[in-house]
Amino acid sequence: MSNQPQRTTIRLALPSKGRVEAETRHFLSDCGFTINRVNPRQFIANIPEIPHLEVWFQRSADIVRKVRDGDVDFGIVGYDNVVEYQHDTNSIVIIHEKLGYGHCYLAVAVPEDWTDINSLDDLINLAAIQSKTRPIRVVSKFQKQATLFLSTHNITHRLLYADGALEAGPQMGTADFIIDLVSSGVTLRENRLKEIEGGRILDSQMVLIGNRFTMTKRPEVLEVARTMLERFEAHIRATEHHSVVANMRGDSPEDVAQKLFSQPDLIGLQGPTISPVYLRKPTDTNWYAISIVVRKDNLDASIRQLRAVGGSGVLVLPMTYIFDEEPPRWRKLLDNLVN
Repeated sequence: MSNQPQRTTIRLALPSKGRVEAETRHFLSDCGFTINRVNPRQFIANIPEIPHLEVWFQRSADIVRKVRDGDVDFGIVGYDNVVEYQHDTNSIVIIHEKLGYGHCYLAVAVPEDWTDINSLDDLINLAAIQSKTRPIRVVSKFQKQATLFLSTHNITHRLLYADGALEAGPQMGTADFIIDLVSSGVTLRENRLKEIEGGRILDSQMVLIGNRFTMTKRPEVLEVARTMLERFEAHIRATEHHSVVANMRGDSPEDVAQKLFSQPDLIGLQGPTISPVYLRKPTDTNWYAISIVVRKDNLDASIRQLRAVGGSGVLVLPMTYIFDEEPPRWRKLLDNLVN
């Protein structure tokens, strides 16, 4: 923990630049949290929906360090940075491990003209031969993970550090290969680099982390953790589903329910909502409106099944939140803090 006087504010650190900053702002906005930043050159902002919460814009590595040291209470950052900079401490707690954006992975990339090097075994053999004259040179800004990976596979190496433009190292002759983050792979191809089989080290996406001690000692900090976790969970779950509304004929609500239950994708979260439709013609009876929640990846199948049992006038609506009675991750967080 920091030796500074006890803070009374609650702080959330967010990425300060690049695509990940924009994606984080968009994610928070979709979750109903507005970042109020008066001046884009300022590093401090607030979220009006969470009173007494300060937002600090920081570099990704500094987000982890500041949460680890207790200078800020929460951070949204890539999992790769958490692994790299948390050190051997239990002060960082991962509150939500899958925020659903910022997907990438840490991998080994070698020059394309190494036509005989296509797998980790090939690289191990090359490094063994190379070590007779000099250690193979590897450049990475992920020193901890690169060292662990190379040492685990007994690759004699010299690890070099670069903060940016790692891909240029092999072409410039300053490194033999790189270990870096890959998202689309376009940057590797543009710099005539290729991944090797068995060289994928770590999968990453954006996560929400918190400081164990401030959440334990300050109830107001833990309450903010719950507020963010509830909203994040509800929104992420909603993005995976659609609300589907349709009209159906049936002898009764129970009859309509049984028709829906006969199809595998029409059950909804707990079951359908069924209500009578009041039509202008009194003789036109036995129509019901049904409302169900379906997974996006099952939408086409759900529509076909709905039509098969008499559904018509089908509406598909986006969803913003789906709140559980209590998010499982909230209970997991409380257990983690106690233990």
